Amino acid sequence: MSNTIKLNFINRSNDANNSSVVIFQKNAASNFGESHTAWKVIKNPSHKESHPINYPTNFQVAAQDNYGNYTPQLNAYDGSAFEMVEKASGYTLQPSQYFAINMDEVEVKNNLTQGSIGANCYKDGKLLATKSSIAPGQKAVFKFNPKIYIGVASEVEEGEILNSAIVSKINTEINLFKVESADIVMTGGGSEPFNFSLENVTYASVESE
Repeated sequence: MSNTIKLNFINRSNDANNSSVVIFQKNAASNFGESHTAWKVIKNPSHKESHPINYPTNFQVAAQDNYGNYTPQLNAYDGSAFEMVEKASGYTLQPSQYFAINMDEVEVKNNLTQGSIGANCYKDGKLLATKSSIAPGQKAVFKFNPKIYIGVASEVEEGEILNSAIVSKINTEINLFKVESADIVMTGGGSEPFNFSLENVTYASVESE
């Protein structure tokens, strides 16, 4: 199976308001009250227009120090653990010598003696999730199931933290488990609610035991 799912958004709705379509993921390892980030924003799609979306199954992590500097992005896999440490050259995000406590999660720990950090996750080069104010000795934990949430919103930018009112409206869950490629078709609009569905789905072949 390819490590990138090829998706194609198609607007077949009757929307006349040039609404934006917002896609995000939920951090399945998070506690209640976790914020969600607008991963993709498709702006003003006209009727019958399409928009390609690459969904890599893996993601990258980076840390932000309390001066607003960002470390390079590192590839993350299930069970990966990373730590922010101080070296002679400055702050460095590096793989930990230990695995994450849960092998289906990814951890980013602040091992600085002072100063909080932020942990960011990226997918297809765009911010997927973020956790701020991680104190020394504390860590952020991330887990993303193969599900995306999609809906219509206005005045939302990619990388922006979504407020609870917007999240409550972006409530269509699309399961990408075993999907290799698919169209995401938006219908409805006008007097009808928007609807999102998968069409032309190609599934990964099931490997024999």
